[in-house]
Amino acid sequence: MERTQVAIIGAGPAGLLLAHLLHLRGIDSVVLERQSRAHIERRIRAGVLEQGSVDLLTSVGLADRLHRERLVHHGVELLFDGVGHRVPLSELSGRELTIYGQHELVKDLVAARLATGRPLWFDAPAVSVEGVEDAPVVRYVHDGREHELRCDVVAGCDGFHGVSRPAAGGALREYEHGYPYAWLGVLAEAPPSAEELIYASHDRGFALHSMRSPTVTRLYLQVAPDESAESWPDSRVWKELAVRLGRDQGFELTEGPIVDKSVTALRSFVVEPMRHGRLFLAGDAAHIVPATGAKGLNLAVVDVAVLASALGRFFADGDESGMDAYSATCLARIWRVQHFSWWMTSVLHLAPDGDPFTRRLQLSQLRYLTSSTAAATSFAENYVGLPFPEGVT
Repeated sequence: MERTQVAIIGAGPAGLLLAHLLHLRGIDSVVLERQSRAHIERRIRAGVLEQGSVDLLTSVGLADRLHRERLVHHGVELLFDGVGHRVPLSELSGRELTIYGQHELVKDLVAARLATGRPLWFDAPAVSVEGVEDAPVVRYVHDGREHELRCDVVAGCDGFHGVSRPAAGGALREYEHGYPYAWLGVLAEAPPSAEELIYASHDRGFALHSMRSPTVTRLYLQVAPDESAESWPDSRVWKELAVRLGRDQGFELTEGPIVDKSVTALRSFVVEPMRHGRLFLAGDAAHIVPATGAKGLNLAVVDVAVLASALGRFFADGDESGMDAYSATCLARIWRVQHFSWWMTSVLHLAPDGDPFTRRLQLSQLRYLTSSTAAATSFAENYVGLPFPEGVT
């Protein structure tokens, strides 16, 4: 039997950042991760950080390498009708975006956690979460033995398929929306073909040009949900990218060895509330957004920032007001981001039936966005990220 103040299930960005924020407040925690350290530090995920996320990481001493190696973007390009249209995000919103691979951030967070000397157990899957109404107990397996971890609070940061959310029983309501397309994502050892992200709306389907570093490019193609990565040999990938990212003039796609390739379905998911008793859900355990707006990681950062502030007040003087407000505070932002991500996804992706009416509506919206300062400003404010909730540090 073991004891801690906060049991954190999941060592992704949400769980590791929460552990660090609690450590700075003098709050003890144990972090449990079912995968190995090597696995989580290699896992390719998002790479776009909002300024609010970077500001928080900087303020708590976690962004030294990030600032040395990141790519800073002040705009994005919307490509349609064979013409690229730059949206000056920083000029319109006063904020910037950072490109820094999520797996690189995880490496930084793991190193910071290990430096504290507080427990971070890899290859330690949580088996069950019990007693969340008033006396939580997390049972997990590590080094071939089952352990019982008693705690005051459980933070479920273990993703959509983790054990945390089911521990609330039927107390939570789930909202879900599926999309009739998926993304084929590839990682290529090739210099980026442009300095900023390119979102392409093409009659053959959506494409996205992104990057991870000056020598590594991240690229996506809209595909059917039932397609496999094996049906897309490298030559086919590059040929299709050249078509969808092509334009009337001034662009050349840089090719290189493809080192990672996978197909990911797009979906939206939200659970309400994000708390049941002493169980608090954060990140993908509570919500998923389509990757179109690059919001998933940034929502998780806000979740744990709100939760850490609330737990800080609770453990300092027994004030539960922040804990009581946690779900409503986070959900207000989550639903705004869900709408923006749904809107971007709907506008940029080709409908499976190729409906010409829908296609004309999409192009109309894109033309309006790139010709109206008011529309572009609204887009920029949502894309670069809303301010953190008041009182969260």
